Amino acid sequence: MMGKYLDVQWVRYEMHFKTPARTSRNTLTTKPSWLIRVRDDEGALGWGECSIIPGLSPDEPALIESTLNRLKIRRQIDLTSIPHQLPALRFALEMAVLDLKTPGVFTAYSGDFSNGNRSLEINGLIWMDGPDGLIAQANRLVETGFKTLKAKVGTMPFEQELNWIRSVRSAAPNVTLRVDANGAFSKSELGWSPLDKLKALAELGLHSIEQPLVADDHVGLAELCRISPLPIALDESLIGVMKDQQGELLDAVCPDYLVLKPSLLGGFSASQYWISEAERRGIGWWVTSALETNVGLNAIAQWTANGIQSESKLMPQGLGTGALFTNNISGPLDVKNGFLSASGNEEWEAPELGGASECLEANLSP
Repeated sequence: MMGKYLDVQWVRYEMHFKTPARTSRNTLTTKPSWLIRVRDDEGALGWGECSIIPGLSPDEPALIESTLNRLKIRRQIDLTSIPHQLPALRFALEMAVLDLKTPGVFTAYSGDFSNGNRSLEINGLIWMDGPDGLIAQANRLVETGFKTLKAKVGTMPFEQELNWIRSVRSAAPNVTLRVDANGAFSKSELGWSPLDKLKALAELGLHSIEQPLVADDHVGLAELCRISPLPIALDESLIGVMKDQQGELLDAVCPDYLVLKPSLLGGFSASQYWISEAERRGIGWWVTSALETNVGLNAIAQWTANGIQSESKLMPQGLGTGALFTNNISGPLDVKNGFLSASGNEEWEAPELGGASECLEANLSP
């Protein structure tokens, strides 16, 4: 619990995608975030972001806002009192408190990333499209310097997906390819079992596949992890798992990798616990953003570069979502040659009072 009294202000901020973002669950044209400012009785400020993905995040918007309103009245933040079903809000408040305590503007974790002296290698994200569009996206990403690409699979007949992935592999034989099924291989498809699909993808030299089966199919996932020639990563299966059950899940399924989204797992501390449990078992991991604005993306990148306690060498992270929106929060985050850094020319503009959008100014004024 914070010992000082805090002024808590917040605003719901609707993000607009440049192009509709197709996922295996739905198609998004907008998504909500809640930008949260805390100020202590000495005037120090901290910012956090509560970002949810409709159809995936467990956080209910009404409960987010009622909880924030209670915090405004109580003027204190106790992270342990935030309901378990609000992991994105818990993350946002943890971010804000860290920013409050750390010198610097929008600095949850100080260090070489926040100073603009370190960059993080990231994967280029290929959004769902038709086969020609997917190939075109991959080619553009390779041309701009990405060495690792990630694509969604599972929304078209598998033969079609194999064909466009073959085309990408043929055009870029040295690029690392990751795919994410979002549980789609649980659906039956004539002539293709989940294992058959993994074998075919493995023949194309893929790095890994995220969540081939639905999140709660632990038995099926454990069997696939045991026999699959393609490394398997867990993503959605981690959401909502209580701390005392995490080791049991990893021991039962034995995945090759974990994909960590702090907004879906309950914050930095919660994600760090997953890392510790994974490394005890020789399981790899990487960090992925959950469609945050630059406020949240910046904090996640700082944590990845300077806040994680780990002996593992960082592999390419999933932090390349900042350019998806038409109305992102301005800041110095920059992507060049497949690397994310805070060395761009933009200054942090919002959500400073009076310096951002009219919506922010109206809702965040003291």
